[in-house]
Amino acid sequence: MIPTNRTVAQSLCRIPVQTASRAVVNGVAVLRVPKAPAGTVALVPGIARNIKNGRLVRQVHALMRRGLATAVHNGSSSTRRPHFDKMLIANRGEIACRVIRTAKKLGIKTVAVYSEVDANSLHVLEADEAYCIGPAPSAESYLCVDKIIDVCHKSGAQAVHPGYGFLSENAKFAERLAEEGIVFIGPPSSAIVSMGSKSESKNIMLAAGVPCVPGYHGTDQDQQHLFSEAGKIGYPVLIKAVHGGGGKGMRVVSQPDDFMDALESAKRESLKAFGDQNVLVEKFIERPRHVEVQVFADTTGGVVSLWERDCSVQRRNQKIIEEAPAPGLSPELRADLSDKAIAAARAVNYVGAGTVEFIFDNDTQKFYFMEMNTRLQVEHPVTEMITGLDLVEWQLEVAAGNPLPLSQSDIPLVGHAFEARIYAENPRNDFLPDSGSLLYLSTPTPTHTFAPSLILLSSESAQPTQRTPDTSSAVTPSLRLEQGFTQGAQIGVFYDPMIAKLVVHGRDRTEALRVLRRGLEEYKVVGVSTNIDFLRALAGNDNFIKGDVETGFIKKHYAELFPPLHEPSPEILAQAALYVALRDITAYDTPQSPWVSLGARRFNGEVCERKITLSMDESLGTNVNVMVGQTSPGYFDITVQRPSSPPITFASIAARLTSPTTLTAFSRRTTIVSQPSPTSVSTASNIAERLHIFSEDGSKTTLALPSPSWLVSLAVDVLAASKGALRAPMPSLVVEVKVTVGDKVEKGQAMVILESMKTEIVLRSEVAGIVKAVGCAKGEMVEEGRELVDIDAST
Repeated sequence: MIPTNRTVAQSLCRIPVQTASRAVVNGVAVLRVPKAPAGTVALVPGIARNIKNGRLVRQVHALMRRGLATAVHNGSSSTRRPHFDKMLIANRGEIACRVIRTAKKLGIKTVAVYSEVDANSLHVLEADEAYCIGPAPSAESYLCVDKIIDVCHKSGAQAVHPGYGFLSENAKFAERLAEEGIVFIGPPSSAIVSMGSKSESKNIMLAAGVPCVPGYHGTDQDQQHLFSEAGKIGYPVLIKAVHGGGGKGMRVVSQPDDFMDALESAKRESLKAFGDQNVLVEKFIERPRHVEVQVFADTTGGVVSLWERDCSVQRRNQKIIEEAPAPGLSPELRADLSDKAIAAARAVNYVGAGTVEFIFDNDTQKFYFMEMNTRLQVEHPVTEMITGLDLVEWQLEVAAGNPLPLSQSDIPLVGHAFEARIYAENPRNDFLPDSGSLLYLSTPTPTHTFAPSLILLSSESAQPTQRTPDTSSAVTPSLRLEQGFTQGAQIGVFYDPMIAKLVVHGRDRTEALRVLRRGLEEYKVVGVSTNIDFLRALAGNDNFIKGDVETGFIKKHYAELFPPLHEPSPEILAQAALYVALRDITAYDTPQSPWVSLGARRFNGEVCERKITLSMDESLGTNVNVMVGQTSPGYFDITVQRPSSPPITFASIAARLTSPTTLTAFSRRTTIVSQPSPTSVSTASNIAERLHIFSEDGSKTTLALPSPSWLVSLAVDVLAASKGALRAPMPSLVVEVKVTVGDKVEKGQAMVILESMKTEIVLRSEVAGIVKAVGCAKGEMVEEGRELVDIDAST
């Protein structure tokens, strides 16, 4: 572990890693460090050792932690700069927790900031200090520069780690911190500005010899001029906002007749999202992959590549699963990508962690510069897993003014890693974000907190970046969880709906994918919709397993990824009924309960039975009756009576509840979680207790216990009376109200635009009629189920 005590740290002297060498002594790999004064102690993270005869020989075991090599001696003119004593994390959620973990490892105190709705968040609890900086909206809290700087002064924080998103790529924020004498753990503001403009960055890259997609990146925004340039490029073309991201301000145009409408639409969206309507026009790559290179640079001019990642599988132009290294690349192509990424970083005098993103043409095997993200990426853990490094620790080293810990030839490339992003969203409803409480959360057990230590095998290539991934070394499969929420936490509407990241590493891609599938099977969430079932389908898809990926993967393989939903099997229905019966025995376990006191006693020769009615979650009208009869203590006969098929009976099934959420029956343990009925009635599907049954393969089936028939009838009457009413599908911010009372509207007409979790939702009228009432206003927060517009359809 690197010392952080200032008295000691100021006397640390770096042993240049570039001059170290490796050898094999008696069949064991060793690390040789050049001659140093007698009595010098080398401090490699976690191990102290003496230098004798001017040389350090370190035995390397099957697992080895890569880290800094520093030395302590008096009177040195080459002093390693110490880490900060205290830093502030200007972020929230899993990335704030991730940074805090590295800081704790290094003995650095941390300061968290939080909005009012995040008061009980995990990053607040894990930090040494925490300060509230305002209400929930980001503009009044996490994006408020003055408040963050004020907390820096109050807490004594010497540096700020911005994480990703929020202020991480805000050049003015970096400049303000510098003016206040606070270190920004990131690149210089000049690099942020240069790379923040898609047009300027492409001009810089072209001058540096980095290939760019053929296109027009100029300042002339005349519509006819842009149309003319599109013709020169050749259709299809891509119109893209100059200051864009997340797919906003982006349109694909397949033919000239569609260009003008697409241009106007892209400009409007860009102006709204980024305050700038300028666009560029590029050739549209029809079968692209998204391949990016992790680069790192220091203040002495050192720049290295930490290899590439493939982030091709996306929804709404946003990444959903990432892997490293990218499948199918030759060592020569990997070297070319890395060398071009290093050239890109050098072109803007980059410092710190950055990601150079490329569009890779599957048809031609050519790649083109897309943009550079001047921050740590969400997907950085997959790079950590294949290199055995801690990238946050590297950020802190560079921010302190120290050289890069390793040279290019010393950076491992071992095995394969995947990261799956766990989102609160509904993939079958166009990945619409969800919000709510994490009623139940059960995750796979992590094997590691940080990346596992790796051994670097010598490379026969004279070119440091020309590397083949090492898949021959013995690598123990490993799993990490990067999460910012625990059970009971609230997934709100103000921020990104990501719950966690599941990160795995294996000896090769096949093994890593197997570990990923197992981890997804063990990840269980109740309370919000998630993409876990979708990720399982993706990880098991034959084309994905082959590595045949592209940015249009989901659309191309939609039918395979979203197969038709089938009725639950009789066994699942029997498990649900057993759970209800056994739960009620436990809940009413008193001498007066006939289920307990009478056991298997018979009334008029009949076994004591109970009828339990179940229904599919989204179709309460289709009920299934399940008869549960206790034949002897702990044994049950179950008969499933479905309307569409003959009854099925399971005889003498041993069953018991081993925990409030675990049913042991049918020779297996099944997780079943009850979700209580909501307190409000806005739709018919909300008037039942839900049961979430998790099968052995991780798939989730949701069933409902219908409420009494009189209550169902009342709900149906209420809904029928409000057929023309538009209700908020989730807690949301009202972006725009497009109608007023008295307006005549048509079926399908846009009524209200909402925003939830950075996603816009357009609510359209389901009937034609006259607007009778408007129950919301622009800028207002509305709760789920609230009536926003009422339309009289009788006119």
